[in-house]
Amino acid sequence: MKDKLQYFLEFLKYQRNCSEHTIKNYEIDLKNFISYCDNKKIDLIKIEYYEVKQYLMYLHESKYKKTTVSRKISSIRSFYKYLYKKNYIDSNIFEFVPLPKKEKRLPKYVNYNDLDVLFSIPKLNAASGCRDRLILELLYATGVRVSELSNIKISDINLKNKTIKIFGKGNKERNVCYGDYCGDILNIYIKEKRNEFIKNNNNEYLILSNNGNKITVRSIQNIIHKLIKETCIKKNITPHILRHTFATHMLNEGCDILTVQELLGHSSLDTTQVYTHVSNERLRSVYLNSHPRAKKQLKGENNGQK
Repeated sequence: MKDKLQYFLEFLKYQRNCSEHTIKNYEIDLKNFISYCDNKKIDLIKIEYYEVKQYLMYLHESKYKKTTVSRKISSIRSFYKYLYKKNYIDSNIFEFVPLPKKEKRLPKYVNYNDLDVLFSIPKLNAASGCRDRLILELLYATGVRVSELSNIKISDINLKNKTIKIFGKGNKERNVCYGDYCGDILNIYIKEKRNEFIKNNNNEYLILSNNGNKITVRSIQNIIHKLIKETCIKKNITPHILRHTFATHMLNEGCDILTVQELLGHSSLDTTQVYTHVSNERLRSVYLNSHPRAKKQLKGENNGQK
């Protein structure tokens, strides 16, 4: 079965165009499942439904989050679907295994004041400060995933139109926009600071590490964590929270949800829909200020007038 797992991982990489992060998660989930079956003497090819239920019980007793359980089941389901298509098994028993109901949690986001504080920390006169400020500006201005940010190349940027070509999940291509604030920092970085990171060899990627290589996702996360520690902000702000902030602020300022879906690169509107709950405060404010009978008009009523 281990050789079939390797075939499946190669299938994800070369045919499904999955990211390294996604493939790694599949590998972890499937190796854990195979190890569990080996310990329980379960035949992976002829696994029975009662054995699947035992595995689900094991996941429950291990106190995994529902999202983690869903991911593990989805990984196994995809693997068995692959095995079935390749005629390694007679049926995909995991096709009918239900996923646990998702926990409905509102996405966290950063308010405008905290954003201003955070953006003021990197010093633009230093190359590293300019780069770190650009990381913040791009994450907030475009809503890109941190993995997408690290993969942006100079050739992907249209400086005239202020757009960037992004290759998202499944290598799906989309264009995102950025505004004047981000554009100013981007121009400074490209024209004045980026060359300071380049060592012996040139590099086609936009954001570079201190040693001149393409910056990693982990390095971006560490940079933001370090910047937060220099502020009085008590919240944990991650690159993904800045993505949530982009979506929330766009909706709060009146952007329609279909446009936000397109900018975020969501394949399903349901995924974007969660941000509308965060915008309910704005909707309430608009309603109270707009509906003619939302508030009592005390002037006139106090005089007995209608």
